[in-house]
Amino acid sequence: MTAPSPRLAALGPAVQQTRLHSLPLIARGKVRDLYAVGTDRMLMVASDRLSAFDVVMKAPVPGKGRLLTQMALFWFDELRAIVPNHLSGEAPESVVAPDEVAQVAGRSMLVRRLKPLPCEAVVRGYVAGSGWKEYAKQGTVCSIPLPAGLAMTTPLPEPIFTPATKAAVGDHDENISFDQLAKLIGPELAAELRDTAIRLYRAACAYALPRGIVIADTKFEFGLDDAGRLTLMDEVLTPDSSRYWPADAWREGRNPPSFDKQYLRDWLVRESGWDRNSEEPPPPLPAEGVVATRQRYLDAYRRLTGRELAVR
Repeated sequence: MTAPSPRLAALGPAVQQTRLHSLPLIARGKVRDLYAVGTDRMLMVASDRLSAFDVVMKAPVPGKGRLLTQMALFWFDELRAIVPNHLSGEAPESVVAPDEVAQVAGRSMLVRRLKPLPCEAVVRGYVAGSGWKEYAKQGTVCSIPLPAGLAMTTPLPEPIFTPATKAAVGDHDENISFDQLAKLIGPELAAELRDTAIRLYRAACAYALPRGIVIADTKFEFGLDDAGRLTLMDEVLTPDSSRYWPADAWREGRNPPSFDKQYLRDWLVRESGWDRNSEEPPPPLPAEGVVATRQRYLDAYRRLTGRELAVR
């Protein structure tokens, strides 16, 4: 058996998955383990699993689940005036057995159960990632025509809403048009979803930019509560669901460094030798990649919140 890297060992143990005996398991997602709390609530526990291109990596990132949870809680509070969210207001530790508290402390949210909408609400403010590749070929992003002559990482004149279907673990999300979304959930709800997502994105950008972070794009998930109200759910504006750039390193026409999973995506595409179109799983991220990914997430948290976070 290969000894763990000293650099990885220094990060402490990783939580690959949780095992709670006091609550029934609903499902394990790419990152989160979901447990039923009665019929109206759910415990969401963020593991340290790492995913990219809709595939879960073999090597977890120690402390990542705690970072994601604390950042999501920060943004839920910051954006609560725009749209309700799914937080119950109760401590997650209160619904598990005493011997399970360590598994959930700092990395879980006790939330209200909603009727989830079958889509992701993606908002893009810059020409980046897959959007840039499409624009360079045909002048569109997710089939939305854009002005000619834009460079890579150029800010868009206005944020655009590019919804996607919500895929199961191991499957790939698919971009859909607004008309397709309207047929899926109804035109009135689709318009409310679009407008709310863009409002959230604008508010987040206005908060983040003075603190040194450009939010190039992000995705939100929503559900409906018992009264039929649109409600923000899952996670929000974490490095797992957003493209974060350091503002002082952003230059139009250049691909800047990032505080998100772009490091992992670049490694998979350029260095790992993995074929995305194959049935084979990707190779484990090297130790230096695990350390670098965690550090990027920590840097984003510090810049946005002004706080330190103990992740061990």
